[in-house]
Amino acid sequence: MNRGAQPAPARATSNGGAAASTSGKPGRNAGWKSSPAWLRVVWVVLLFALTGLGVSIVFLLYFGGSKEASYVDTKSEQAVFLTNGQVYFGKIKSINKQYVDLQGIYYLNVNQQVQPNQKDTAANANSNQSVSLVKLGCELHGPMDEMLINRDQITFWENLKSSGQVTKAISQWIQQNPKGQTCATNNSTTTNP
Repeated sequence: MNRGAQPAPARATSNGGAAASTSGKPGRNAGWKSSPAWLRVVWVVLLFALTGLGVSIVFLLYFGGSKEASYVDTKSEQAVFLTNGQVYFGKIKSINKQYVDLQGIYYLNVNQQVQPNQKDTAANANSNQSVSLVKLGCELHGPMDEMLINRDQITFWENLKSSGQVTKAISQWIQQNPKGQTCATNNSTTTNP
């Protein structure tokens, strides 16, 4: 007989009679509320940081755009080369992922003799061509002096030197036409009999 012995305290049970941990650590099925306060704060801060990072990445991908616009020399003209071989000259006003905004537009018109003389050799064939710079605007469809060119139609673009022939021809055209372009109107109409 053990006179000084006291009965052992009963162990608290949870979840169907399983004994609770006596080491002070929460059990396996302990919830969010039983974790230490500092750990909950860390998790909340981490979740907010990850959310902010995700929003920033989406914002940069959608609105970030490329730095290509910083290469445009706003004091000079640019040449825009298209995938179909056409080249337009003018000033690039803006560039984004979808299009290039070109204004003050010129293009080259090549006139070639229809039936060259048979005496002409390949070396003389180039002398039968005349190249002229044309200001956009007086074509049959009457375009405005601005083009929004789809990026997938552009091979490349480049800034032009002020000493280049195209830039000199543009400057000369502007000096000769101080009031801008005037298109000749043709009032004659064609009728079918």
